[in-house]
Amino acid sequence: MLGATAAACGGSAPAATGRTEGTTSVTIGALSNGAAKETALQVPVVESIRNEVPRSVLDSGTLVIGSGSLPTGSPPLGFVGTDQKTLTGSEPDLGRLVAAVLGLEPRIDNATWANLFVGIDSGRTDVGFSNITDTEQRKEKYDFACYRQDNLGFETLASSPWNFDGTAASLAGRTVSVGKGTNQEKILLQWQSELQAQGKTLDVKYFPDINSTYLALSSGKIDAYFLPNPSVAYHVTQTAGTPTPTRSAGKYSGAGASLQGLICATTKKGNGLAKPVADAINHLIQNGQYAAWLDTWNLANEAVPTAQINPPGLPLSNS
Repeated sequence: MLGATAAACGGSAPAATGRTEGTTSVTIGALSNGAAKETALQVPVVESIRNEVPRSVLDSGTLVIGSGSLPTGSPPLGFVGTDQKTLTGSEPDLGRLVAAVLGLEPRIDNATWANLFVGIDSGRTDVGFSNITDTEQRKEKYDFACYRQDNLGFETLASSPWNFDGTAASLAGRTVSVGKGTNQEKILLQWQSELQAQGKTLDVKYFPDINSTYLALSSGKIDAYFLPNPSVAYHVTQTAGTPTPTRSAGKYSGAGASLQGLICATTKKGNGLAKPVADAINHLIQNGQYAAWLDTWNLANEAVPTAQINPPGLPLSNS
């Protein structure tokens, strides 16, 4: 597909500017049109982790990183940069950092969401970095190295004193917008029912598109907007410096109250890449480069203390 080829050819351009004495200069947040703070990180190759990589991948010299960002992208996770060809975003950037630890050249394969998994299944793609949630159903076919919390978030005006405390009680008397048919709508309506049973109110509002939702927020017609946390992070960067800046007012696990959802690097089950990828991420955590990556994309509130391999995911009943 032409779009995938263009993104793949340009995918490594801002990331690897040369390897000297086992170190790669990786530029993250490049070409982001203000969505990130461009930062250059010096990432040494870690031979002990590199030696864990399957021989077929080492011999290729390349880590093929899958992204499901076609057709339009999803800032800040994965989207075409200001050069109109390179895939930028938090997800491909972490893939580039992992490739640097492994001493491999990153190649981004941008596809539709469905074709991302086709690429992993066929072996054409080594590992997916594309906001993929850990679920028990997916673990029947894939191995996971989890690197970020899977959160929903509340966005409110920066001038608002309101914050979500993790419980329905903090929503009593509030007016909140949410997208129809979404996971966050399901959770919000559960909270609404809980409050109604206590004789309290939660007014849930729907708008035809995101622009009208944000117009309602800026005009004070709603108190908050409940949506995926990365989307909150992105919009906060876009409103900074405007007359109506916004901020994050709290987060909630996309898996619900009983389980912290996780976003994971995804490999074909049993292909031997999950452990070196997890070890590479843990190396980045221990050396502060993981925190720098999250800060660059305004996603610090989704940090995990360690990258786990195949931790408990969304159960089959909720996958």
